[in-house]
Amino acid sequence: MNGRLSDNDHAMKRRRFLKGIAAAPAAPALLAQQATAPTTPAAPATPPGRGGRGGRGAAGARDVPKLEMTAPDLVSEPVARFFSASQFAALQKLSGILVPPIKDNPGALDCGVPEFLDFLIGASPADRQRLYRNGLDTLNAQAKKQFGKAFADVDAKQADAILRPMLVAVPWAYDPPKDPIKHFISAARQDVQTATRNSREASAAAAAAGRRGIGGGGGQYWNPVDPTYKG
Repeated sequence: MNGRLSDNDHAMKRRRFLKGIAAAPAAPALLAQQATAPTTPAAPATPPGRGGRGGRGAAGARDVPKLEMTAPDLVSEPVARFFSASQFAALQKLSGILVPPIKDNPGALDCGVPEFLDFLIGASPADRQRLYRNGLDTLNAQAKKQFGKAFADVDAKQADAILRPMLVAVPWAYDPPKDPIKHFISAARQDVQTATRNSREASAAAAAAGRRGIGGGGGQYWNPVDPTYKG
């Protein structure tokens, strides 16, 4: 060796230098990729009843609590949507007069009949809606004219004075009175009686008294029927 590098040594140093240059920009890029790479979330624990330690199959399913269902009309107060406030108040007054509570039998107000009729008439044909609206407005007008107050505010004697001239015998349900207000009172009387008789409250009262309910057994009642159904 004479202190000079051979051609092979020069070639090796050149290759090392080139490798260093090629590798230099790769390191920061690799670090950047590692910094931004998303972290894989851990797999969720297997819930009981689906193959985990808490249970398997049907055995785990038995651990799921059962929730008791309650009918919406038992826990909520119905809201009038079709009649105006004054019309609905008159309907409440009229319903209570037509079917009051007698002994152990609930009355129309106990059975929520005005709220049911508000729903029923609101989904009825237009002529039925006009019959009810005009009839309730007439009751309010008569009460205002005779006693200076709304029909909902008259006492029993005053209500009798208003309603008695409007009550007429109807031999056949399909031949109602020609007079509009008498027609309304006749229709409302039948509707209020039917809704009261077929209510949950009337059925419960019949069952408690040992009487047969609607449908041939105690505790039976008719569910509300959607009047818009055309099937």
